[in-house]
Amino acid sequence: MRIRLRRLPTRNNVASTTRRAAEAARLAEAITKRGGRALAVGADVSHGDAVTGMIERIAAELGAVDVLVNNAGIGLVRGIDDLTEADFDLTIAVNLKSAFLCTQAVVPSMRARKWGRIVNISSGAARGPGALGLHYNASKAGMEGLTRGYAARLVKDGITVNAVAPTLIETDMTRGREDLVARIPLGRLGQPDEVAQAVLMVIGNAYMTGQTVQINGGTNFI
Repeated sequence: MRIRLRRLPTRNNVASTTRRAAEAARLAEAITKRGGRALAVGADVSHGDAVTGMIERIAAELGAVDVLVNNAGIGLVRGIDDLTEADFDLTIAVNLKSAFLCTQAVVPSMRARKWGRIVNISSGAARGPGALGLHYNASKAGMEGLTRGYAARLVKDGITVNAVAPTLIETDMTRGREDLVARIPLGRLGQPDEVAQAVLMVIGNAYMTGQTVQINGGTNFI
């Protein structure tokens, strides 16, 4: 999960949160070298106490959160017959509950300032059969429901809530999977930067809320 703070003329602060401390530190270092302020925070965002502590530290060191991007995710590959209760619970906790916890933590300060942007990273699996398993489908479909629910209730507070739904993006999970490319009409995997462009687009649009933007290379159901 990454938390971006609204870009103002005098401030460009980014807090990156991950359970991989080294990865977060590298990102923070890269942002600092470009003249921004950055904070790497290690937290398991599927636990409420960890989220509370994380947001408090970010507020103390960088200021209140203006833009929240809920990007925590886990992708266990499971079939119906080998999917366990523990697998299902873990997927829901990391992919869906984390978005609820982080959103609840930042909404009060956004309401107080009458401005906020929340972006939830969903997946094409929210609407199709998916390649990972029904537990993953459920978590991402739930995230899109969460998006619409928050959007309807927060729009009058100056807060927009949207989802971006990538399908088959080149990450550690898909790299080297040439079999997946055959399913994509565009003929290649998507790139993380292309997903980032969609995230920035919904952040910059004050009239857009409760929507899901699909990034899929022409693939409608995977």
